[in-house]
Amino acid sequence: MLKLNTLAVDASARYVIAITSVEELESALTFARTRGLEWFVIGAGSNLILASDFSGLIIHNQISGREILSDNGASVVLKAGAGEVWHDWVRYTLRQGLAGLENLSLIPGTVGAAPVQNIGAYGEEIANSLLSVQVYDCDRSEVRTLSAAECEFAYRDSLFKQQAGRFVILSVTFKLCRYGAPGGHYDFNLSYQPLADLTAKTPPNSPQDVSDIVCAIRREKLPDPQQIPNVGSFFKNPVIDVSHFERLHHEYPSMPHYPAQKGVKVAAGWLIDQLGWKGYRNALVGIHEQQALVLINHGGGRGADILALAQQVADSVFKQFEIQLEIEPVVLGGSSVPGHSSSRFEPGR
Repeated sequence: MLKLNTLAVDASARYVIAITSVEELESALTFARTRGLEWFVIGAGSNLILASDFSGLIIHNQISGREILSDNGASVVLKAGAGEVWHDWVRYTLRQGLAGLENLSLIPGTVGAAPVQNIGAYGEEIANSLLSVQVYDCDRSEVRTLSAAECEFAYRDSLFKQQAGRFVILSVTFKLCRYGAPGGHYDFNLSYQPLADLTAKTPPNSPQDVSDIVCAIRREKLPDPQQIPNVGSFFKNPVIDVSHFERLHHEYPSMPHYPAQKGVKVAAGWLIDQLGWKGYRNALVGIHEQQALVLINHGGGRGADILALAQQVADSVFKQFEIQLEIEPVVLGGSSVPGHSSSRFEPGR
């Protein structure tokens, strides 16, 4: 599994099967069930922590395909296979002059894994442009199409996380705007402050302009997994109640914060940075020197090493701020990290 996870954890699986169609998926599931094997679906492995070797079947989703379903001039409905590389898909939509996914440029992973976590960046989430998801329902042994509402999207959450193991995503359908179309109107989402600052003097003239700026910001702040093994942002931004926030804000006036549906969202990276973790490293793993949210594998680190460091970070944040951090990546194997997912069937990004 070394080359199937961007943390470069050298763990093994008993079986790995790559699938490119529904029929191959059904064959893989039959293979697992008749042998009594646990199974687990992965995409690019860019949101996955292999905490141990896996004695079951890894199903590597490589279902490809791109299709324009409708185009009325102002908006376009188009579909992508679950195995398509996410950033390649975003670039494809930009080449068509379509807007909606530009803020989500350069996020690692695949199209099929994006709805699982409701990926988001720079003020945008996939839920805002997703129309429907085609899935294989393992409980019913049938292909179904779920509307965006049925996906139950929330902050880094979805039906696919809540009912891990029931659905395997086959394709995702989006509704995007044709930028500059007659009679159409589209406002770029520049709510993320660094993005707003960089576009204040020179407003973007196209979705590609926004994408280019987003890519530049990401490259400056986040390491390339191919160069420095990582899974991107490791911890979710926690949401705390208003009274808790007010107490902390009184003590830390510069604490970044954002409105949330149930309380106030605070920046996990800022919390970790305040405790001096940025740039920390031990013999095997560490924290990126430019971004406190990114845990990295310096070489030879196991999943257990990454999770042990995450536990140390979470413990220190709780001790100082009384805030419980939750991790974003999916964990395959056991762990004691607060908020981690230990579901053996939950799909990884």
